[in-house]
Amino acid sequence: MENVKREFEEELKSVKNFEELKQLKAAYLGKKGKLTSLFKKLKGLSEGEKKEFGRKINELKEHFERLLEEKSKEIFEAIKRESIESEAIDITLPARGINFGSLHPITKTIMEIEDIFRSMGFGVEVGPEIELDLFNFELLNIPKEHPARDMQDTFYINDNVVLRTHTSPTQIRVMKRQKPPVMFISPGRVYRRDSDITHSPMFHQVEGLLVDKNIRFSDLKCILTGFLKLFFGDVKVRFRPSYFPFTEPSAEVDIGCIICGGKGCRVCSNTGFLEVLGCGMVHPNVLINGGYDPENYTGLAFGLGVERFAMLKYGIDNIKLFFENDLRFLEQFSYHKGRLL
Repeated sequence: MENVKREFEEELKSVKNFEELKQLKAAYLGKKGKLTSLFKKLKGLSEGEKKEFGRKINELKEHFERLLEEKSKEIFEAIKRESIESEAIDITLPARGINFGSLHPITKTIMEIEDIFRSMGFGVEVGPEIELDLFNFELLNIPKEHPARDMQDTFYINDNVVLRTHTSPTQIRVMKRQKPPVMFISPGRVYRRDSDITHSPMFHQVEGLLVDKNIRFSDLKCILTGFLKLFFGDVKVRFRPSYFPFTEPSAEVDIGCIICGGKGCRVCSNTGFLEVLGCGMVHPNVLINGGYDPENYTGLAFGLGVERFAMLKYGIDNIKLFFENDLRFLEQFSYHKGRLL
């Protein structure tokens, strides 16, 4: 027993981890351990010797278990100290730079447009992106086989359901549930089968509607001129006659080229002006389809492409940059303490 005790204590000194401790315990206290083999010697002893020998073996077992417990605590504390030391923070190291988050330029542009129109008294409404043909076309005075449908390059889900080609369906939905006056803009994603450096199959529009008694084209000119000057600065604004099936009369709105200052360049095709949005007085058929009496009410409507406004505002020449999630591009729009870096 003294030899076994001495061997155990020597081997215990060299134990450095829990796995080695487990192996040592099995070697001495396991079913085939050295201490267990001592119990087998009881068979050849007298009754008096068995009692004394058994007592000493049990004392030795308790001694081993106590030493194993102490060693286990020692190993645990060593691991704990090592972990604390490895995770310690060196307060003398220089601080890491802070990466500031940023709003996507499209989000920033939509928010700025919304803020300007809210200041004029417009509300904000949204509608579904998967839309019925009825709301996307027919109630907007674009019946089936109408040539204006060719202008839309529509994604059809089936004969009666489409990915909306503009946010104008929201206008009809609001008109059907709300009596005039109505005054709101409708921002959102729209879809058309078109893709190049200035067009994307998915893009964003903001459309506006104002219906009340005695609304005139001069109101439309005043609202849009004020909006464009607030958004782009002190730019020239001009209205040109155009055609849209849901407005009559209709117009396209140009601003003085912000690239060349109106002198003429490649961007403005040397005209000095850039087309930025379409507008007009709401067509009587659209008012009727929305449940309004065109004899008592008139309205104005307009629509603009958010990507185009963002490209002009920030000098971006490729629409695909908005959708590639390249941090080198997006980080240029970072905010810090309320200002653009």
